[in-house]
Amino acid sequence: MITYRSGDTGYATELAGFQTGFALRPDLVVAAAGASDVRRAVAYAAERGLPVGVQATGHGLPGAAEGGVLVSTRRMDGVRVDAEARTARIEAGVRWGRVVEAAAPYGLAPLSGSAPGVGAVSYTLGGGLGVLSREFGYAADHVRALDVVTADGELRHVTAETEPELYGALLGGGHALGVVTAMEVGLVPVARLYGGSLMFEGGLVDEVVRTYLEWTRTVPDTLTSGLSVMVFPDVPFVPARLRGRYTASIRVAYSGSAAEGERLVEPLRAIGPSVQDTLREMPYTESATVHSDPEQPHAYYGDNVMARELSVADARRLLALTGPESPVWTVTQVRHLGGALAKDHPHAVPHRDARFLVQVLSGLDGTDLPAVRALYGEVFAALAPVTLGRSLNFCFGGGDRAGLYDPETQKRLARVKEQYDPANLFSRNYVSPCGR
Repeated sequence: MITYRSGDTGYATELAGFQTGFALRPDLVVAAAGASDVRRAVAYAAERGLPVGVQATGHGLPGAAEGGVLVSTRRMDGVRVDAEARTARIEAGVRWGRVVEAAAPYGLAPLSGSAPGVGAVSYTLGGGLGVLSREFGYAADHVRALDVVTADGELRHVTAETEPELYGALLGGGHALGVVTAMEVGLVPVARLYGGSLMFEGGLVDEVVRTYLEWTRTVPDTLTSGLSVMVFPDVPFVPARLRGRYTASIRVAYSGSAAEGERLVEPLRAIGPSVQDTLREMPYTESATVHSDPEQPHAYYGDNVMARELSVADARRLLALTGPESPVWTVTQVRHLGGALAKDHPHAVPHRDARFLVQVLSGLDGTDLPAVRALYGEVFAALAPVTLGRSLNFCFGGGDRAGLYDPETQKRLARVKEQYDPANLFSRNYVSPCGR
């Protein structure tokens, strides 16, 4: 076990991650190589009444780390695939890209997200909205077992049969109940998909929105999609031809045949000429190209709402606030939910009756954070009539837990919290578990 304190050589390097907009200042950083190191770190914190945070990739930052103990799990990167059982055992620091590559030779795939660099365990604890989520549900729906160090320093092997209350609370509750050191997840028999994106010029945005919302009512559950509207920033990693352009992109992932995929997207292609069309058949190992999320660490802030419905008028109000005339640069995304995401499961992933997830994200380099928050307040006020709550996975940089859970789920989490972490050692770990 390697430890760092502020001022030590290696302290800043160990804290560095994908999110550069917020600084962590824990008293102690524990670079864990395995579950025994995690147990020692938790016991140390418990003896001194210090909060405990967890970080793998640094996509999301743990609020509990400030002034306390941060467990860095990036060295815990083991992956073991059981092709016969269609499962993978993944350790706490593993990124989705490694799991995808490990499963592919067997014609299998995990319920991974849009970005291969995101930490698999924390992503799944927050629910896990994946590339093929409408067909297979949340990543949390496919978890068979979890190894977790709870506040008493014990390493527990948790399943729906052995400890059903803790199992159900961990899946959807994030790291608020302990440090998950490993997870066994189910894999699905998917080796290829039809997918990619259609990008349109800003003048067609209104037609793109109208067509997309109508189209989502017609597609099968085997098709998962999303809409992204933005002015491309003038930064080096954006192709020169796109910088400064206002565009709307529809992202598609479909597990059926390429021929049927082509038929399903015909109404989208009929919108008008596209700036870019990457729709094609691809191996699942290339599924990250559907969204092509940025890979470079940067500063950002974001939030979301889970909406029971979204009308064209709702979308127009949203884009009027976040479009080219907005005082704050914003990416606006709408993800189509439903299908298997709406099926009940014995865990704490909430708001399953939502039909859309609406996400806003803004870069913070040169941007005033209060101005970003003020804009988001307007956005979410406009969407309040259709809002059910928020998704834990898409709270980037915000510590407000309001709306994350419905009242019954909140009560359930509180009961489990009282049993397993009465001293609130992990009290602030609801903050942004997007693949920490």
